[in-house]
Amino acid sequence: MKQNVVLIGFMGTGKTSSGRMLAQKLGCAFIDLDQKIEKDNGKSIPEIFATQGEAAFRALEHAAVLEVAGRRNAVISTGGGTVKDPANMEALHASGIIVCLRADVDTILERTRKHGDRPVLDSADEGDRRAAIEQLLAERAALYEGADCVVDTSTLSPLQVVDKIMRYLRSRGVIHA
Repeated sequence: MKQNVVLIGFMGTGKTSSGRMLAQKLGCAFIDLDQKIEKDNGKSIPEIFATQGEAAFRALEHAAVLEVAGRRNAVISTGGGTVKDPANMEALHASGIIVCLRADVDTILERTRKHGDRPVLDSADEGDRRAAIEQLLAERAALYEGADCVVDTSTLSPLQVVDKIMRYLRSRGVIHA
């Protein structure tokens, strides 16, 4: 596999869990963009948001995108907001296949209910979290439409998600067998 497989989508859609499994199945590297940013900067993403703000985080994110887009033969899991910067998407599109993982609002609410690691949602209480998710999904819907493949993960296990992505990659001739 010469190209990367880039997973985009809203938080809680399974990009990290499915991405790790997909990389293992493909026998290639797995890069979690958020984890890379944290490692490179010595701070958690919530800390970066709290001390430097979202704009500073997005600049760090863009630098990390440019770096990982230069790699080959990797599965790259992006942060939920990575798609907000057209330059990020241009670099990621040039490096490989873009797969958007999607889920319904109830599934996202359930998967993101733990506070502390979702700075974009953590300031909202439970009722407001649903409204925040619905608003962000609406704002980003057009940004996710640029994906080569879309998989709804709402009722799927990570293994089922990986199977769907593998079928797509085979159909496109990206992988064989």
